[in-house]
Amino acid sequence: MLLKAVLILSIVSGFQFSLREVDREDLEGHILAANKDNDVDGIIVYYPIFNSRQDQYLQQLIDVGKDVEGLSHRYVFNMYQNIRFLDEQKLQKSILPCTPLAIVKVLEYLKVYNTILPYGNRLFGHSITIVNRSEVVGRPLAALLANDGASVYSVDVTGVQLYTRGEGIKKSRHDVVDKDGWKLEDCVPLSDVVISGVPGDDFKFPTWLLKDGAICINFSTEKVGSRNLVKDTLSSENSSHPMLT
Repeated sequence: MLLKAVLILSIVSGFQFSLREVDREDLEGHILAANKDNDVDGIIVYYPIFNSRQDQYLQQLIDVGKDVEGLSHRYVFNMYQNIRFLDEQKLQKSILPCTPLAIVKVLEYLKVYNTILPYGNRLFGHSITIVNRSEVVGRPLAALLANDGASVYSVDVTGVQLYTRGEGIKKSRHDVVDKDGWKLEDCVPLSDVVISGVPGDDFKFPTWLLKDGAICINFSTEKVGSRNLVKDTLSSENSSHPMLT
């Protein structure tokens, strides 16, 4: 399956991809060698490997100039600090994690970003709920959208947090505030955009909480609700909820 994906990528993108399968105990040495190999422009490692902090160590081994996944500390630091470029001339963009970036691109395509506003402030005035606060997708996505000016409600089993750049987006990066006692019922009706990414099939999103016209995105591999639930919600009077999966 991986080999087939590599072949397809090489054909479609025009770049040359090579698949190197190694024993996990030898991976550290192979990463260091690839860092020094002038024929290698980018490195992607398929995780999890050890499913422990050893994986985080391996992520930091990859040379920043060859880290195309944005997993190195410098890229993660830049993302949360709202630093968008690696150089003072602003010629080299700081790399973002792929799934949060893909969701940003979807929102841009749907015209949620207001291109009249200055770059970096184009989500100002929007409220967004994200049902996922994983370190891989949910929390980075909340930071990205808040840094672009949105008020972002981040929801997981522990509660709700609000990510914003303060009143009038005067701050250069987002702050995080715990919303004590808040639940989905409090933030979803306020939101223009709702993004769900809950793993497993036990969670069913309460679609009746959605405001009319809300944009809904589900990046989980599981359905957010039963077919009848979504159908009944969408067909209700004065309802227009575009559901994207």
